Amino acid sequence: MMPARLLLLALPVLLSPVHAAPDPKGSWSAAPAMLHARAAHAVVGDDLALYALAGTGVGGRPVLEIERFDGSRWQPLGPLPGQGLNAPAAALLQGQIYLIGGFGSSSNLPSGQVLRYDIKTAQWREAPALPAPRGGHAAAVLDGRIHIIGGGNSERTLALHTRFDPATQSWQDLAPLPRALGSPAIAVQDGRLHAIGGRSGHEDFGEVYVYDPTTDRWTDGPAIPPRGTAGALSHCGGLLLFGGESQARNTSLGEVLRLRSPSGPWEALNAMPTPRSFARALPFKGAIYVVGGSPTAGNSHDSTGSAVVERLDLPCKP
Repeated sequence: MMPARLLLLALPVLLSPVHAAPDPKGSWSAAPAMLHARAAHAVVGDDLALYALAGTGVGGRPVLEIERFDGSRWQPLGPLPGQGLNAPAAALLQGQIYLIGGFGSSSNLPSGQVLRYDIKTAQWREAPALPAPRGGHAAAVLDGRIHIIGGGNSERTLALHTRFDPATQSWQDLAPLPRALGSPAIAVQDGRLHAIGGRSGHEDFGEVYVYDPTTDRWTDGPAIPPRGTAGALSHCGGLLLFGGESQARNTSLGEVLRLRSPSGPWEALNAMPTPRSFARALPFKGAIYVVGGSPTAGNSHDSTGSAVVERLDLPCKP
């Protein structure tokens, strides 16, 4: 009698997909490029979009077109009033984009003008002017008011610290920076302003100053290697710093630094694929975008801009 044959059925083996663990030092990828190359520009954003304004582009020429990025593509919104600006500051508050000061792209003279763009109506209006003209300053929103720090005018670098209150439509001078700073980076963390790096003339600085609005005082934070024109933002309870320019080394920087604790130290993350001065960095849709900037060092007021936009995905925990 023949033994019964055993029929072996091949059953499919279900394997779970393998996902690579996120890089604790961040993963960079290319994002859609802007329509116009820009450096010495301004970028602001909210939950819906990023907006790029002003600056210099190809050959150091002024860029007048405003652009809006929705996460998929950049779209033109129309021109800026006037002949262009480089190194203005900008802030987005209550649905209004404030474009503050800057240097005239044709004259390089500092401006005290403040322009206000209504996102819903796409209309420009003038807002109360700065108490003193300046360009190369930095702006941040803290407690519903716009703080402006540093910058320069036709004669010198400035330590000015000025705050705009939209409720009263007025500017107020506050405690100045401990030293005059042009092109500092600025970020808000734990209810305090952080002014990071900066420059004056051909000298770069690495000091970090922390402003407490409850006392109207600046104190020292952990220093960085000297640079100006870097970008900064708050992320996962700490601070991130992007790029900038080293005048001593005559180079645009790709370094990304993170500060987890108020006492330091700063740690190096994965560098930007494209080193840039005027590295404008913003959080948007769960990632961080660095928008435009100049890969060429040494041209402050007529920098050749770049249209490159790069995205950083960075987990909060290692």
